[in-house]
Amino acid sequence: MPSFERARPARFIDAVWRLVLRVGFRLARVWWHVRRPHHEGALVAIYVGQALLLVKSSYRAEWNFPGGSIHPGEAPEAAAQREMDEEIGLSSCPLVPAGSASGIWDGRRDQVYFFELRLDRMPELRLDHREIVAARLASPEELGGIAVTAAVYAYLSGDRRGNGPDATTARSAP
Repeated sequence: MPSFERARPARFIDAVWRLVLRVGFRLARVWWHVRRPHHEGALVAIYVGQALLLVKSSYRAEWNFPGGSIHPGEAPEAAAQREMDEEIGLSSCPLVPAGSASGIWDGRRDQVYFFELRLDRMPELRLDHREIVAARLASPEELGGIAVTAAVYAYLSGDRRGNGPDATTARSAP
């Protein structure tokens, strides 16, 4: 697949950040399994034609949508816009609400709000090579063989009514 991100040279500091994020995420998951905190997040399903844009975090084995945590007092759409800009360099794009799902994911009681963005062509992406290390387009046929996070699985399976799967591990998309 051709690269669709703005190239930048790899740096030693990026490798250090990836290590810190990987260790920190593992420690956080242990803590979340003990405490079961409530968490809210926002994810953006970006369609380029029929294909979906997936991103790979440095600290997860599964593919995800751009997105992340909602800060206190922040609206879900504002969080989705902020995270999309931080993770892949897209900003000020019109997002369409696409439901929500909840479950116990990564040890947290999670409520995730989904948004959709439909594009005619692949934009130039800006990955930080620290948190987000890769991006790819996946056709509907390819999605079944890709390990995705439980939240993405809930979106793809159409379970966006607030009663998503109770899972801590990723699944291949339906």
